[in-house]
Amino acid sequence: MEDDAAFEAFVAGAYTLRNSRRALASPAQQADAANDGLMGYARADQFVTGLLIRIRLADGQAEVVNAGHPQPYLMRAGRLTDLDLTTGPPFGVVPIPYTAQALKLSPGDRLLLVTDGYLDRSASRVDIEGILVASADRHPRQVVQELAHNVLKATGGNLRDDATVVCIDWYGPGATRDATGGASRARATAS
Repeated sequence: MEDDAAFEAFVAGAYTLRNSRRALASPAQQADAANDGLMGYARADQFVTGLLIRIRLADGQAEVVNAGHPQPYLMRAGRLTDLDLTTGPPFGVVPIPYTAQALKLSPGDRLLLVTDGYLDRSASRVDIEGILVASADRHPRQVVQELAHNVLKATGGNLRDDATVVCIDWYGPGATRDATGGASRARATAS
């Protein structure tokens, strides 16, 4: 029965996020809706972390809401840059309004998002920062594949939590792409 309640809480939060995003809600409004939904369904010991980001492609201005999630990694000009982003409580813990923070991306920036599964126990042996810097010239998809391979290797395939990674390159306003969907194939290195 507890597993059913946990699943219902998760589904409620996921639908709430999707529906509010489709209604063009801001990241802060989406976070508030998800939090409210989970507060209504989750048990006191259940929560969900989340990182909501909306990037304006025209100028690289981003709105970020961090609800108990690991901080994103930002690589600018080939170097890791600390992000001064505040982390709020996870969804479903306290009934608070979330606030979006501003993040300005520069042309050529690479943003890497990981879930806490990359930071747990044996998965923490994966050198995320080292892999990110060493793979600066590689396609984002290849960075994701290398990190996934490394986390599976470090954990022996026995993940205790989800290990999800997203890699975003922002080329700047007016950047040309040779793909109609997805990342530019010209940046991909040979397998």
